[in-house]
Amino acid sequence: MNDLILYIGNKNYSSWSFRPWMALTGCGVKFEERLIPFDFAAGNPKIREVSPTGRVPILYHGDLRVWESLAIIEYVAEVVPDAGLWPKNRQDRALARSISMEMLSGFRALRNACPMNMRRKKQAIGVSDDVMADVERIKSLWGEMRRRSGGPFLFGEFSGADAMYAPVVNRFDAYDLVDDSETLDYMAAMKSHPAWVKWHDAALAEPWIVAEDEV
Repeated sequence: MNDLILYIGNKNYSSWSFRPWMALTGCGVKFEERLIPFDFAAGNPKIREVSPTGRVPILYHGDLRVWESLAIIEYVAEVVPDAGLWPKNRQDRALARSISMEMLSGFRALRNACPMNMRRKKQAIGVSDDVMADVERIKSLWGEMRRRSGGPFLFGEFSGADAMYAPVVNRFDAYDLVDDSETLDYMAAMKSHPAWVKWHDAALAEPWIVAEDEV
């Protein structure tokens, strides 16, 4: 699908861009990447030129524009049904969508306190009970899905559900939030995935610094 165009933000910080990019790349979907760097607090007016919300990511497919990470993954899964963006089993697909929606709508304490930052040197920070409640829920969710599927990913093979949680893997790592072997094993599988490595290496090479996202 060479006519798919995905607009994204900074790879070091843009967790919402990371999700569909990781999903499409990890599942072998062909697309053109267009990066629009953002620079707080002024922002980047070029984003408004391509996105009705003024935010990324946004997918172009011909005259169609699809925004929001999960909507992009859902759309591409329909356009390229053999890519494996969702599990093959119907019950697994239902669970994958459920946990993806939970990521989309929840875990605000974790997201606000610990912004995604690929360049950040691993270092613990003081976090609230609300943040740790988010951490514990995600650990429980990952463990349940992997025990059910046998791993190494949430539903056995890599899928869009893993991509939805990819920024959390960085957060857990960068802010030293977890130390149990089950969670670290899943994180290691994610961080060794070729799509993760490609994004991570590009993030490290970026010159932009966004002060608001540097904790």
